[in-house]
Amino acid sequence: MQVTNKTGIRMASNIGIETEASATTMMLDNPYKIVRQLASTNAVVLFSMSGCCMCTVAKRLLFGLGVGPTIIELDHHGAGPDIQAVLFQLVADGRQPVPAVFVGGKFLGGIETLMACHINGTLVPLLKEAGALWL
Repeated sequence: MQVTNKTGIRMASNIGIETEASATTMMLDNPYKIVRQLASTNAVVLFSMSGCCMCTVAKRLLFGLGVGPTIIELDHHGAGPDIQAVLFQLVADGRQPVPAVFVGGKFLGGIETLMACHINGTLVPLLKEAGALWL
């Protein structure tokens, strides 16, 4: 389910919630599964922190291209710190784990990779392949 906050940006809410209680418990207990589930069921997922300026840059770039990403504000999510730890392991080079962008179920990277793909012209084809853009 997606909700809109005061700024008009859509954010995911109740991530990992399924109809069966056992599946709900399993998803909420394992942040790796939360990340994997989100990445595999959404064309574009952006893990963010609400006060992060680079996260805002990533959101504006994606929205400017016409993409409606699923945004997870980690500082407003119950499993936020645990999800952030999973993202930190994905980054693996000591860089800040947010913003973290997944496109088509695969980890694209942070703001540097997102901007590099945009500048070199590979971002739009990736977004089209993932089903995030139709034109």
